[in-house]
Amino acid sequence: MVISKESIKYSLNNIKQSKARSILTVLSIFVGIATIFIFVSYGWGLYDYIDDFTSSSSADKLLIQPKGGAGVPGLDTTFKLLDDDVRVIENTPGIFEATGLYMGAGEVIQDDEKKYAFVVGYDPEFPMIMELSDVEVVEGRELRSSDSGKVTLGYNYMVKNKIFPKAYALNSKIEVQGQDLRVVGFYEKVGNPQDDSNIYVTNDFMSELYPGDNLSYGMILARADKDNIDGVVDRVTKKLRQHRDLDEGKEDFSVQSYGDLLENFTVVLDIIIGFILLIAFISVVVSAVNTANTMITSVLERFKEIGVLKSIGARNSEIFKIFLFESGFLGFVAGVIGVTLGWLATDIGAGILDNLGYGFLSPHYSWVLFAGLILFATLTGAISGMIPAWRASKINTVDALRYE
Repeated sequence: MVISKESIKYSLNNIKQSKARSILTVLSIFVGIATIFIFVSYGWGLYDYIDDFTSSSSADKLLIQPKGGAGVPGLDTTFKLLDDDVRVIENTPGIFEATGLYMGAGEVIQDDEKKYAFVVGYDPEFPMIMELSDVEVVEGRELRSSDSGKVTLGYNYMVKNKIFPKAYALNSKIEVQGQDLRVVGFYEKVGNPQDDSNIYVTNDFMSELYPGDNLSYGMILARADKDNIDGVVDRVTKKLRQHRDLDEGKEDFSVQSYGDLLENFTVVLDIIIGFILLIAFISVVVSAVNTANTMITSVLERFKEIGVLKSIGARNSEIFKIFLFESGFLGFVAGVIGVTLGWLATDIGAGILDNLGYGFLSPHYSWVLFAGLILFATLTGAISGMIPAWRASKINTVDALRYE
């Protein structure tokens, strides 16, 4: 369907003469387009974040956690995992190695300011906790098994006014649970406040940091045969159930592969984003109805004008193209404005979230997203204008000229 230059100029002139109506039509469409852009870009960014975790370094990991309480792992001691459980897991066919992680709430003091952070105890000989998120030390070094009274810190401790007014440096002292501990390393930025404010010590030193506490593992990590990961999960579950003398279905622990954990998260994310996009799509449909009403009004206002055009030789197809082009052009303009405002909003939002410590909530930009939404807006405008354009093309010339 080709439209002549004269018809294009005529359509653009009509849009210009009806500024108020055209602006309202564009407004109703671009709000929906901007909303879709924001949620799709952030949703896409979250999928990218998840993909970063599904690397070869995490594909062979199993997570065994106590189950049944509503507390944070390691803080709810009702359901415990102990060294015996680690040994049972290690002796399960398909498991190469296993290690327990201690988790506790730690009181951290700098001058007169007090904060609370997670203290994670792990065995430096089996640093699987770091492999899960592929995090590395950016300053200093990793902990060693012999390190007592020493810690490695999350990224935020390196930054002024992130956790405390003063930033910590290598070999400086940090007061945790009333003890002065020496800082030997800092981990790179993960992108969320909790992980970036964690404090890491060795498993052996954990008992010194929490004397008198009946420590239990908040989590056990195991490296398994990734070619038969589901079978290994079943075997570990059966072995632990027998060891803990529990009936099937009444386990006080959970065994999950890291891939399954991320898959469950992805399913929830799909539902949330799908629901939000449905709401945004409904707003676009409402915008399309508004555009159709605008074009119908335009046809009624230009009834006699259409009759004049037909009387001087304009064909029905030409009239149809004129009105279809107008609605499509309004959709195109709305699309361009919508993706531009959506991009500005996400860019500003990403900067704010990063400053707050939620760097993992970053949008994904792609030419497919920009071009796709502009095309979608253009088609929305064009389709909503098809019926009014068809009605305009079918107007009887004599009736139109007599119309007052």
